[in-house]
Formats: sequence, structure tokens, C-alpha cells
Amino acid sequence: MTKKEDKYYFGTGRRKTATSRVRIFENSKDYLLNGKAYEFNHDILSPFEVVGKKGSFGVKALTQGGGKKSQIEAIRHGISRALVQYNPEFRQALKKAGYLRRDPREVERKKPGLKKARRAPQWSKR
Repeated sequence: MTKKEDKYYFGTGRRKTATSRVRIFENSKDYLLNGKAYEFNHDILSPFEVVGKKGSFGVKALTQGGGKKSQIEAIRHGISRALVQYNPEFRQALKKAGYLRRDPREVERKKPGLKKARRAPQWSKR
């Protein structure tokens, strides 16, 4: 567990409607997601591999909104931002890997008279 006075680096990650507030701890190896122990997969921890720091940080993430995949990508974005705060020299490698870019794609709103955002009602000639 992490103590309140432990030094941490902070990063906020977003993807679609998912938001994640991430803290990385240098002297801890725990992975916590919304206050519970969680086994992070390769997708989430890939920023550590890019900078060569795999296994040297503990992660505490609070995430809300979106679906599972969006939350995973939001946590990855937050970890990347926290790593840049830890060491600004990591920025170039993380940027090249595409982990610092916030994916801007959002769900398009439904328009009146249509079934979905672009799907029109079925049309028949007769």
C-alpha cells in the first residue's frame, strides 16, 4: 500500500468519455484501480516499456466514465503524462509512440429525423 506522504507523479488521461487520474509511485510496486488491487495488462503498462522503466513504478488510478477499452486507454494516457512529469526527457520517446496524444474521436450525436447519427429510416419506392 502507498502511504499518504509518499512522493508521486500525477497525470490525467482521457479517451472518449472516460477520464482517469493516475499517480505513479517510485518506491511502490502496487497496482491499484479505483482503490482495489488490479493486475494491469500489457496495454496499460506499455509506456513503462517504451522508456525502459518496466517494474520500477507502482500505479494508482481512479477512473470513471466510458467503457473498459476507453478506460484502459485513458489510464495509459495518464501514465504517459505522469512519466513526463517524472522525467521530461521521456517526452520524445512517448510522443513518438503516440502515447501523449489524446485521441479526439467522440461519438457523433443523433440528429432529429434519423435513427442514429447518420442512419436514415429505410426508404421504399412503393
